[in-house]
Amino acid sequence: MSGLAPAVERVVGELCKLPGIGRKTAQRLVFHLLRAPASEVAALAAALAELPEKVRACPTCFHLSEGGLCPVCSDPRRDPSVVCVVEEPANVLAVERTGAFHGLYHVLGGVLSPLKDVGPEDLRVNELVERVRSGKVAEVVLALGSNVEGEATAVYLSRLLKPLVPAVTRLAQGLPAGADLEFTDDLTLARAFENRRNY
Repeated sequence: MSGLAPAVERVVGELCKLPGIGRKTAQRLVFHLLRAPASEVAALAAALAELPEKVRACPTCFHLSEGGLCPVCSDPRRDPSVVCVVEEPANVLAVERTGAFHGLYHVLGGVLSPLKDVGPEDLRVNELVERVRSGKVAEVVLALGSNVEGEATAVYLSRLLKPLVPAVTRLAQGLPAGADLEFTDDLTLARAFENRRNY
């Protein structure tokens, strides 16, 4: 028995479903919300309710968008000849924080993982190939994690794309083995971009 009112327990249970949120953190968040003005709680609830209604995948790169192209794809200052391939939308944000990349992105939606039954058909590989075949792409930067699945995906994509594009590059070493891009510090990620190499 938790000792919490059923309504509180329901919110704690829902928050615990979020990644990185344990029971104690969920309880702290709920207690904070109970002390906050009702208008703030209502604003949070409304913002959460809007997410599934308004946020979609960009039709070009599959980053997060609110109806139409994402902010990166709609920016005329970006270099459309360089496409950075990342695993998830959070990785786009990590790269953008560095200020080191000025091209466009392609969000795969995951990485190859035979143990989890994730193959190329489960990712946005075909869409990437079509973008490259358009002839407008001169370089594909593979900015995938340095864990086993990220490396396997990079090797697969490199072999697939090399005949189609002048350059396929990989971020330089310096990213810690097994690390995710979204948790990499800005300086390390910026240097990895500056020192990327042919794959």
